[in-house]
Amino acid sequence: MNLTLKVWRQQDTKSSGKFVSYQVQGVTPDMSFLEMLDLLNENLQGKGEAPVAFEHDCREGICGMCGFLINGVAHGGHRGTTVCQLSMRFFKDGDSLTLEPWRAKAFPVLRDLAVDRSAFDRIIQAGGFITAPTGVAPDASAILVPKKDADRAMDAAACIGCGACVAACPNAAAMLFTAAKITHLNSLPQGQPQRDQRTANMVAAMSAEVFGSCTNHGECEAVCPKKIPIEFIGQMNRDLIHATFHRRGK
Repeated sequence: MNLTLKVWRQQDTKSSGKFVSYQVQGVTPDMSFLEMLDLLNENLQGKGEAPVAFEHDCREGICGMCGFLINGVAHGGHRGTTVCQLSMRFFKDGDSLTLEPWRAKAFPVLRDLAVDRSAFDRIIQAGGFITAPTGVAPDASAILVPKKDADRAMDAAACIGCGACVAACPNAAAMLFTAAKITHLNSLPQGQPQRDQRTANMVAAMSAEVFGSCTNHGECEAVCPKKIPIEFIGQMNRDLIHATFHRRGK
């Protein structure tokens, strides 16, 4: 296949950027999207030009680093698929593809398709953990977890923090990400002692960043590669109300 790529090129956060068109030849259907970009970069470097910067690590749909917009849709629009898992068999010879980074003030562009998502790290640091006394590890079955709670916690823990939810939201809200991280720990018995504190702190950290507010568009759920349900936002809001009234009652 031969493709035309219109790629956003930006030197750094402070520089202005622009779209640059490239022709990529010899793309095979069994390549992944990132392998296709590797081919582009090999050609660019062969010409003495700077390669296109994009993030990646595991290339197995686990780490969440590879995300960017393809024709305006996060991760390319194939349900439950990250960019690194996106196969070139979904595209046709002669296609023109526009590649650009996440568009959100909270995710400043580092270079080309790579953005700074450290705002997510600060939300996690505010409460995305469980404090437990050290010592001999308890027996694995010492604390029983109802299946319903375990399933909900596992569904929430599937979030890989890629940022697609923020990029797809018209308001650049981080509600789905924050809700998933809160629901994961709040669903487990081990997370109950710090439930209120965790919820209040993580929501406060999210609000302190330059994310927008949720207005229930549902675009976040539509592009999430791990199919995180939007209902977790409702659960987070209920937990926040409980935490607020519990604090006032003390």
